[in-house]
Amino acid sequence: MEDSYFKGRGAQINTANPYHKTEIVTEHWEGLDEELMPEAPKTQIFYEKPKNILSKNQSPDIPFTYSINPYQGCEHGCIYCYARNAHQYWGFSAGLDFETKIVVKREAPQLLEKQFLSPHWQAAPIMLSGNTDCYQPIEKDLKITRNLLKVFAKYGNPVSIISKNALILRDLDILQDLAKENLVHVHISITTTDEELRRQLEPRTASAKKRLEVVKKLSQAGVPTGVMIAPIIPALNNYEIPTLAKLAADHGALNIGYTIVRLNGAIGDIFKDWLFKNFPDRAEKVWNQICEMHNGQVNESRYGFRHSGEGKFAQSIAQLFRVSKKKYFADKIVPPYALDKFRRNANLNLF
Repeated sequence: MEDSYFKGRGAQINTANPYHKTEIVTEHWEGLDEELMPEAPKTQIFYEKPKNILSKNQSPDIPFTYSINPYQGCEHGCIYCYARNAHQYWGFSAGLDFETKIVVKREAPQLLEKQFLSPHWQAAPIMLSGNTDCYQPIEKDLKITRNLLKVFAKYGNPVSIISKNALILRDLDILQDLAKENLVHVHISITTTDEELRRQLEPRTASAKKRLEVVKKLSQAGVPTGVMIAPIIPALNNYEIPTLAKLAADHGALNIGYTIVRLNGAIGDIFKDWLFKNFPDRAEKVWNQICEMHNGQVNESRYGFRHSGEGKFAQSIAQLFRVSKKKYFADKIVPPYALDKFRRNANLNLF
C-alpha cells in the first residue's frame, strides 16, 4: 500500500464535481510547487436550514415512501456508499469530501413535529437513514436522531432505522417504548466478519462483533431487529452469506436481506482507485465480476436490477441467500407496524 494512503478514510481521492465548471487537479505541465492534500483532511461541519425534512421516495424497489436524513455526508467512510453522489449537489466531491464535510440539519426534530401537526399528514412508516447513517459519529454529541425518535414516540408514528453504529443502543429507552406499540423496526447493516476487510471497506464503523451484539441487545429488549448484508461484493465477501445469516439468527434477528454492490456516477472511480490500492492481487477479478452482474458495467439504475444484479454470478448469490434465509429464518416473523396509534394532538411540546 502507498505511503500516502489516508488511514481511517475510505476514499483516497476527491473526484471532480460535475456541477462545477472548474476543478483542482494535480497535473500541470509546469509542475506543482507543493503537494495537494499532503495529510488526511479533518472533518468539517456545515449547518443547513431546510424548510422540509421529509424526502418522498419514487422508486418502486425501495420499501418505504418517506425518509429523513439528519446528516448528509458520512464520517463512516464506506467506500461503496451510493449516497456519495448526492454530496455533489451540496457543492462537494463524492470522494474524501463526502466523509470529511458533513452537512447537519439541526432543526430536523422541530420540522418533523410540524409535519405531524399538519392536518394533511396520514400515519406512514418513515425511514431514518434512507441515505446516510443517522447514527454516524457526530450524532453522539448533536443527538438529532435521539430527538427525532422522541417526536416519533410522542405522536405514535412508525419509524424504520438502518444503521451500522453501536451508538443506537444509547436510545434503547425510546426504542423500547416504540416497540411496545409496534412502531419501530431496526436493521443493522453488516458487510463482513473479516476485521481487516471491514477496516478497509468501512474504516470508521463498528466491528461485526459489536454490530451483532447490538442485534442481540435490541432483540432481547423487544425491538424487532433484522440484518442487511450490504453490499455483497464478488471475490471479497460473497462467500460470507451463510455465515452472516447464521450469526444474525443466533443473535436474535427476525429478518435478513441483501443488496449487490453498484457503482453509479463518481463512485466507480472512487471504488476502483481504492480497490487497486488495497487488493492489487484480485482487483481485476473483482472489477470484472461487478461488471458481469450489471450488464457489462459497474453502474446500474434500472429498477428491479440495481439491488440484485443479473447474470449467472448474481443468480448464484441470490440462490445462496435464499437457501441461507430458508435455513435460519423460516420460522421468524417481523410484526407489522401499527398505523392506528398516531396521535396528532399529542400533549407536551418537546421543544
